Amino acid sequence: MDVTGRDLRALFSSNDRSLAAAEAFTNRQQQWAAVAGTLGEHLHHLVDPGIDVEDLEAPRTNVLCFHGIGGIGKTTLSRKIEAALASADQRPAQWGEPTWSGERIAPIRIDLSRAAGTDFERVILLLRLALASTVGRPLPAFDLALRRYWDHNHPGEPLEEYLRRTGLSGRVAQVLPEQLRTVVGDVVGALELPGMVGATVSQVTGSVVRALRERRQTVRALAGCARLADLLEAEPDMEALSYYPHLLAWELAQLPTRHRVIPVILLDAFEDIGDRTHRDMERLLQRMVWLMPGAFFIVTGRGRLQWADPALQGQLDYTGPAAWPGLADDSHSLLDHTAVTGQGQGRQILIGDFSPEDCDDYLARRLSRDGHPLIAGDLREVITARSHGLPLYLDLAVMRFLEIRRSGRDPQPDDFAHDFPALIARTVADLTPDERHVLRAVSLLDAFDIPLAAHAAGLTHDAPVLRLIERPLIEENPFGLWPYHLHALIRSTVRTADDRTDDRWSPQDWRRAATRALAALGEQWRTHDAPGRLLLVGCLRQGLALARDFQLDLGWLAEGAWAYVSDSVWEPLAPPTHNDTPDAPVGAAAEALVELLSTLARRQHEHRRRTADRLTAVLDARLLPDDLTGMATYYLAKAHRDLGEADVSRRGMQFVADGGGRLAPAARRGLAHLARIAGDFPTALEAARTLGWKGRHHRVMGDLWWPHGAIDQAMTSYQAARTEAEDHGVAGERATSQAHLALAAAFACPVRAEDEITLAHQLLDGLDLRATTLTAQIAALVRDAGAQGVDDRARILRTEVEVAGVVALQATLELAVCFHQAVLDDAEQVATSLDRLQQATSGGDYAYYGDIAHFMAGLPRTDGARGQWLDGEHATRERWRALVTARQVYLRGTR
Repeated sequence: MDVTGRDLRALFSSNDRSLAAAEAFTNRQQQWAAVAGTLGEHLHHLVDPGIDVEDLEAPRTNVLCFHGIGGIGKTTLSRKIEAALASADQRPAQWGEPTWSGERIAPIRIDLSRAAGTDFERVILLLRLALASTVGRPLPAFDLALRRYWDHNHPGEPLEEYLRRTGLSGRVAQVLPEQLRTVVGDVVGALELPGMVGATVSQVTGSVVRALRERRQTVRALAGCARLADLLEAEPDMEALSYYPHLLAWELAQLPTRHRVIPVILLDAFEDIGDRTHRDMERLLQRMVWLMPGAFFIVTGRGRLQWADPALQGQLDYTGPAAWPGLADDSHSLLDHTAVTGQGQGRQILIGDFSPEDCDDYLARRLSRDGHPLIAGDLREVITARSHGLPLYLDLAVMRFLEIRRSGRDPQPDDFAHDFPALIARTVADLTPDERHVLRAVSLLDAFDIPLAAHAAGLTHDAPVLRLIERPLIEENPFGLWPYHLHALIRSTVRTADDRTDDRWSPQDWRRAATRALAALGEQWRTHDAPGRLLLVGCLRQGLALARDFQLDLGWLAEGAWAYVSDSVWEPLAPPTHNDTPDAPVGAAAEALVELLSTLARRQHEHRRRTADRLTAVLDARLLPDDLTGMATYYLAKAHRDLGEADVSRRGMQFVADGGGRLAPAARRGLAHLARIAGDFPTALEAARTLGWKGRHHRVMGDLWWPHGAIDQAMTSYQAARTEAEDHGVAGERATSQAHLALAAAFACPVRAEDEITLAHQLLDGLDLRATTLTAQIAALVRDAGAQGVDDRARILRTEVEVAGVVALQATLELAVCFHQAVLDDAEQVATSLDRLQQATSGGDYAYYGDIAHFMAGLPRTDGARGQWLDGEHATRERWRALVTARQVYLRGTR
């Protein structure tokens, strides 16, 4: 970063004379690399002997465009490039040496902002003024035409007076009028027309035209300019003036090599010259660029140059990708892709946000005392995070820092949890009313496409949206669910800052827009035919936030919630909180639904006690409709079951089953599970036979068979459950059935278990099913029973299982360890494992696992069996003992 000068605004914001306030420029090495690369190409192109500045048909590659949102630092970059081209000592060391040497570069920066009041006539004068001192000699063809234009359009007003009145006076301003005065006399002398001494410019130009038409030797110096006579004959109005750059380009090309100069013309604030409907000024400037192929132009503005768009034919003189190969849509570059490859390619470059490191460096250097940063590191970190890399925000934050210091206290991090209304004014300054309307509407959305934006804005046509998405404040991700999103800081500011613009929205306007956006999201979800859940989850995330923030009715969100839970996938869903938007108070139905669905998703990462507490709070609020109340009740009952609170779980499941709602089959399955958990296998079997697909009957049967040691029957049931889930397109159930199949197979056949476990992990990829993932990991332990390292892996896995707070997993893990110790036939470790299993099942749930552990080890159950075994205790004992013996034989055969 370079310090480019005194920051007068900051200097005059404090009485502290020890304060050093400096304008800081954060290095834009990539942008400079683009300038150096394209300018180097241009200079190389100019030495081609076939180059002819009078060729009006050749494609133009003499323009480079930097575009970006307001406040990103385009003007600062333009000024820095001008300084770096003018003097090597003004070029940051990090930028390195340019690739050219020896050429005389004449940087000419022209401010096109509204504040500068620059019209096309002024552009031409600024251009000629800059060249007056650089070239140091008249440019007769151009000067004669300019003098004729001036006398015709400013009769009686000397050019010197105009330059003085408009603030362009100075040493150079004295040179140009003198050169224009002498050019007439020089031409009269060259024509050898004594009678023309003292004649008017019009008379002289008339004589010049006749001499050119007659091809006199006396005008051979001008005769090489084929179109000079035509321009001198034309009415000297603004239209003619816009063609005079052709004469300037020709004159520059005629200069002797030692006087040769390459103008680099920087046109800043290009967005202020007009809009997409009124392109008069742009047409004149584009004509200037086209007619000066020897000059190099660097344009900075908020939007990309559209000159390569054939649709603009008629509005601009030169359009299409053939005319401007570097400006075509497929050749624009991003901040980190500014390398220029090939003649004329990659000439549209988006100026991106500062990196966090650049932001910190900027803030550290902007204000200092005794060489040390005045803004402390923790404050710089907060400001950097909130700025999203936008330089204008950093500048406003520095002013706020000084404002707080003036109040007599030290700025604190919380002082910068603040949005600046000035950002809104800068953002909407060059937008049309319709575009501003769309901007506010899309600020409600995390991402959007064209139809969604148009509906949210309440428009019946797409044109304002199409114009807005071409602005650099709209970022594009072509691979996203919705391709467009608003710059994060701009979005936050538009949503939350104190808007003082004339067309600001009222709270009712915001609510109406939110209602339209919510309806549009629902329509997209209902009418889409794309596979998968991406659109559902995306619509829910955005829709829930809108309904919560603006207290909207649930509408389609209720049906979306059912679609979300149907697959048992549990993608993260909780929308972000906008802490200073018109949020719904605690107790709104939308907020209750947000809490319900986010709890169901987060239960994969939280202890089940936390899940139960949150679901209880949702139900206690009594805000959800009956069907969603049933959803909350069912999942609360599941949480209680996972916590080992069977009686409370049974009451919840029975309530849902009796209600006959959408989750009644699942609740009846839950009752069957509760019977199995208690060891009441006959009751569980009877219930399982009535469940059907909605009750996941095959998986329930598999859960009954494997505790009996009937592994083949269990695997057949789980395989049928997986197939049925595939047929219904329920990814979560498919993965769960496969994980249970892997666990059952692991007890009987390590080789098959390897394949089943691999498939389980494949099916779990992309799903957020924590309990199922842990089941697959337990299956891997069982597969490796009797091998080294199982105890260590079990200790690690035990920690993860305890964090989940699911009793079933804790009991199953300890049973897996018991199987491992039984295979090793280590009596001491078997006893230890039995004690740990007893602790895991001390609440009464899964107490029959103690039976199974004793069966595995060939030990009697002295305190009586806890399970009501379907074909008796003896048969079950024999099957489990046979599994242990088979594993011991298998291990001896592999050694």
